[in-house]
Amino acid sequence: MKTVKQVSELTGISVRTLQYYDEIGLLAPTKLTDSGYRLYDEDALETLQQILFFKELDFSLKEIKGIIENPCYDKIAAYKQQKRLLETKRKRLDKMICLLGKLEQGETCMSFKEFDTEEYFNMLSAFRKEHEDSVIKSFGSVEAFDEWVSKWKGKESILADSAMKNYGSMEEFIEAMKNNLEKMPDLMEKGKKLREGGGLERNKELTQALMSDLTRDPGCEEVQEIIRECVEITEKLYEGMEMGNNFWENMVDSYLHEKALIESLDKMYGKGASEFTGKAYRYYFQNRTEKHRINIT
Repeated sequence: MKTVKQVSELTGISVRTLQYYDEIGLLAPTKLTDSGYRLYDEDALETLQQILFFKELDFSLKEIKGIIENPCYDKIAAYKQQKRLLETKRKRLDKMICLLGKLEQGETCMSFKEFDTEEYFNMLSAFRKEHEDSVIKSFGSVEAFDEWVSKWKGKESILADSAMKNYGSMEEFIEAMKNNLEKMPDLMEKGKKLREGGGLERNKELTQALMSDLTRDPGCEEVQEIIRECVEITEKLYEGMEMGNNFWENMVDSYLHEKALIESLDKMYGKGASEFTGKAYRYYFQNRTEKHRINIT
């Protein structure tokens, strides 16, 4: 057993903060001494470690409390998911640090391969020549495909950022996109069937239902049922496509931090709409059961 002072010294968390966690029911001490001093065992310290981990990922204390108290919470699965995201970020940062190290040493290192999208567009050009029938089937015409490519050439910084976030490197992104282009006709057919089956209309209804009351707890049963159905629709549409290891994590991050998306959703549905949506999805993926576990790679 450790006293509250010892836990504070071990973790760097102030005594007052530990007392506050106890007051709000987030982290209760294992027992109290006859004098009223708090004592913490190994299980309590493990719970504290989980709390601090989630805080590093910008979860609110209320959200953390809901997560760790949920009987369906899979701690190991959550750790694996966050590990993948952090590993991807580390891979990208390592490349940046290496480049900065060279610059720091005075090297004239004009390397932009970490951001270079030229190879991606070369791949699109080659695909156009080798799979013209598939291009026409997917885009309607070669000209429509060329127009799509031209639009992305004007958004290269966004493209590079998305590639690094979701795939960890341009090389992996290019390989995934090549695979996805080959499957594009199948995706278009799925989209058609989804529209004919009322799937897209249902998705609109779900969005309206989600945004109808932004004062609700994002983790409440009503909101989570909406999110579950939205995820299932997305999963069906993109089944077999390579969306990157961090597809859902980055989508949540966009809702919570991407200024343009936040402004757009808040303008459309009311202030706080984007944050509410991000928190609802985040809660879902931290608490989903094995039955609903999504596996998009």
